[in-house]
Amino acid sequence: MNKEFDNSLKNLRLEGKTWLITGVAGFIGSNLLETLLSLDQKVKGLDNLSTGYLKNLENVKILVTPAQWSRFSFISGDIRNIDDCRQACNGVDYVLHHAALGSVPRSIEDPIETNSVNISGFLNMLIAARDAQVGRFIYAASSSTYGDHPGLPKIEKIIGRPLSPYAITKYVNELYADIFHRVYGVNTIGLRYFNVFGPRQDPEGAYAAVIPRWINNLIINKPIYINGDGETSRDFCYIDNVKQINILAATTTEEGALNQVYNVAAGKKTTLNQLYNILSTMLKVDFNHIRDSKPVYCDFRSGDVRHSLADISKASRFLGYEPTHDVNQGLQTAIKWYVNNVSAP
Repeated sequence: MNKEFDNSLKNLRLEGKTWLITGVAGFIGSNLLETLLSLDQKVKGLDNLSTGYLKNLENVKILVTPAQWSRFSFISGDIRNIDDCRQACNGVDYVLHHAALGSVPRSIEDPIETNSVNISGFLNMLIAARDAQVGRFIYAASSSTYGDHPGLPKIEKIIGRPLSPYAITKYVNELYADIFHRVYGVNTIGLRYFNVFGPRQDPEGAYAAVIPRWINNLIINKPIYINGDGETSRDFCYIDNVKQINILAATTTEEGALNQVYNVAAGKKTTLNQLYNILSTMLKVDFNHIRDSKPVYCDFRSGDVRHSLADISKASRFLGYEPTHDVNQGLQTAIKWYVNNVSAP
């Protein structure tokens, strides 16, 4: 554990704060909830359960003490409703805004809904946070903002043209956050996530992320489809890295660190072919049929970038971010959860 993060944890244990997590029943939101409750923080959670699950909250309840769980209050609401946002932001020190409609393919299929949630909902949250005088507004940005710019590694100040409606919405979030700081004095930090994975990540559905979907399909002996030639690469980021930077961003005392966007990743790229080999090697020990499994290659997917690799030096310099897990370490930690939570055949 790095020194800066360790100090942040110690200070939070000594001085409790009130946090709001939007999208609290989702993959990232529920992991943030677990971490904050384990630090004896008071947490409010807002979710309409469109992509989140109550089972994630029940799982957190099992993992924390009854006293810690009593510090959590759940609001069933929608960020597209300004009154729900105002109720959620009332009395809050820090907002961790993670409610959104993710997925590039979903945004291509339904750009109106994606825009409504990711832009109108985001604006509602900024207004509610401004009016409630929230101390810090941390929000989930996205590596999709880099669009068609070919440069590697990705540096925060250099972006290209968006390749999907989803990417547009996440870039607009950054523009709104900047305006709300300059016009209204709201302090924000955007976290450009790169392919986050870990426990409570949904292995089902049309828009499931590649890691849980592939683990699921390998175990139940369904085909693994790779879009393109398999040499497309991603910077996979384990959830513990995300939890670390959210706390660092919310609690930083460095004025220069505020009102910025930061890459959140491991700073290492992995091709889809490499990912397949890692997963099949880990799983074939317990699932013998995987030894004969081979991926099925198909067409490239519309809206996907070819390569993604983050420069994380800015987050390290301003926030003290030090990723603790690369893709191998993260999968070794999370593989048991994935195996225990795959779909039935």
